[in-house]
Amino acid sequence: MNLFPVLLLFGFTWVRPIASPQQESATEIIRKADLKMRGNTSYAWLTIRIIRSSWNREMEARTWSKGTQLAMIRIESPVKDKGTVYLKRQKEVWNWIPTIERNIKLPPSMMSQSWMGTDFTNDDLVREFSILEDYTHKLIGEETIGDRNCYKIQLDPKPQAAVVWGKIIAWIDKKDYLELKAEYYDDNNALINLMTGNDIKTLGGRLLPTRIEITPINKKGQKTIMVYKEVQFDQPIPDNFFTVENMKKVQ
Repeated sequence: MNLFPVLLLFGFTWVRPIASPQQESATEIIRKADLKMRGNTSYAWLTIRIIRSSWNREMEARTWSKGTQLAMIRIESPVKDKGTVYLKRQKEVWNWIPTIERNIKLPPSMMSQSWMGTDFTNDDLVREFSILEDYTHKLIGEETIGDRNCYKIQLDPKPQAAVVWGKIIAWIDKKDYLELKAEYYDDNNALINLMTGNDIKTLGGRLLPTRIEITPINKKGQKTIMVYKEVQFDQPIPDNFFTVENMKKVQ
């Protein structure tokens, strides 16, 4: 979903029609926004806060990615989860559990379950980069979020795409191609999740939203917040880094 709650954080103000047919295509805007956050390779250190009505939990993790098919996540804290690793290779997700020293390939029955107790699912890890391949893109307007003018783009699943969402609406900053907000709808056109991006800073030589919030609409007092502390882009990472054998070795 990537991947990224509170509308008032951005001071939502107005909507106007699409200005001109000479604008960039919606697909090109989505592509640029995707590359802005990803690069050819990326490394990040982030904090993940899980907020519930009766309890909170915080984790720290490091992530590596290469292209659209390879990704690794290593949990650094809390102590009881340290060393837990998730590997994405194409459409597969593997999990290294250090307490039992075993690698487990997640079966289809587990893909809809929560990832590490967050508001992401295991399926989100696999489908992180399908936003370009599995959806059509349509420019439906423009809005201002805070002081940034944004494209408003609707993403509809292609007929044969095996995706969770019946529709996504994304707000992408016109100047820097930052994804500042996204709404995720089910097949019945009901809004399920809201994602916002704020605290825009320069990390890894790029201007990025460094705080991503995911809020389930019908779960009061619940959200997941990701705060990026360090990001690097386009540093060499060999393909053999992203192997099942390397999961228990990565430090």
